[in-house]
Amino acid sequence: MRRSNQILRITLLIGLYLQWQLCSAAHVEVKLKSGSALEGNLLAEKRDQLVLDVGYTVLLIPRSEIERVEKGPLERDLHSEISKADFDQTMHGSGLYLESDKELQDQSVVALSKQLGPAVVQVRTPSGLGSGFIIHPEGYLITNYHVIESETEITIEVYQEEKGALKRAAFDSTRTVALDKFADLALLKLEHEKDENTRFPYVHLARMSTIKVGQPAFAIGSPLGLERTVTEGIVSTKTREFEGRLFLQTSTQINPGNSGGPLFNRKGEVIGVTNMKLNYSEGLGFAIPVDRLKYFLNNREAYAYNHQNPSSPFRYLPAPQIMNIKRSQD
Repeated sequence: MRRSNQILRITLLIGLYLQWQLCSAAHVEVKLKSGSALEGNLLAEKRDQLVLDVGYTVLLIPRSEIERVEKGPLERDLHSEISKADFDQTMHGSGLYLESDKELQDQSVVALSKQLGPAVVQVRTPSGLGSGFIIHPEGYLITNYHVIESETEITIEVYQEEKGALKRAAFDSTRTVALDKFADLALLKLEHEKDENTRFPYVHLARMSTIKVGQPAFAIGSPLGLERTVTEGIVSTKTREFEGRLFLQTSTQINPGNSGGPLFNRKGEVIGVTNMKLNYSEGLGFAIPVDRLKYFLNNREAYAYNHQNPSSPFRYLPAPQIMNIKRSQD
């Protein structure tokens, strides 16, 4: 009886371990030199072979028989290179962003950070720095209004993957497209030579209805200039009100330099734009909800930036006040 319990316990532990491996494994497609292809979860990479789970069995594939390894469909859902025509057909709202058309699987922060990192940028101005993220393959990106407020010299640092390594590239020519001071949002565009091969990595936006209190969340940004920093937490509440505006509250660490960066869910979708934290406290960060970002993008003509009048399109005047007028005595 005792031996049976031990065997059952060992079996359960092995099952839990394999389940953990499957949850954290990357979905890949292995192209063989013979012309065949295998698709499954990559469990381990060894010096002389790959360990691939194909659903009903686990295969040991010699590296000498492998031509190349590519991301499988699950890994490509969010981050594949698609043509402009395909992008135009699947875009939503303003034509500047994408939403996921199907339910995506949760992934580990380790895997998502690697996939999403190249779409997160650092925004530099003479007075400071912040973060941002690219939403369109032609170089449209989002950051906070306060990051670029009153600035005309804006440098965007992106991280491009070349030969398996990330290479930093700086774009000094950046066009301000639209500004929303009240919502603290800015839409910029990287100006570069027209080249069909120049396509930037980008992120998808989540649907507000999918955001739940308590769900995991993580941010990628440049706190204090430390670029590509990843912090993790949860969504603490969806309806935190400050000065008439609603924010997502998160326990994810938000520090100076994170402003304008993305707050992601575990599916790799943007759920908010990080913009502030409470001073002298930790675990109290805030982000502009994704539905407010979509409203800004869908109505960007109303917020269009006018280079001849940087204060456009809106000027907020103080509300009228009742003044006590003392009558003069006769």
